[in-house]
Amino acid sequence: MAEIKYEIIKKIGILSKSASGWAKEVNLISWNDRDAKYDIRDWSAGNATMGKGITLSREELLALKELLNSMEL
Repeated sequence: MAEIKYEIIKKIGILSKSASGWAKEVNLISWNDRDAKYDIRDWSAGNATMGKGITLSREELLALKELLNSMEL
């Protein structure tokens, strides 16, 4: 499997932390030297290892924001 290259451009925030030290984070990340996208995924302490997650373009993030704002919680 090909190596995945990434650079965390901006750490935006942590959504939750587990007892094992992993954290679900929102970051702006450049994957394989491409334009940076918004990313939500689990990371181990120090961002050494990552879990599965999703990446969103700015437009997708804005659409998600609108959907969340329209929800009754």
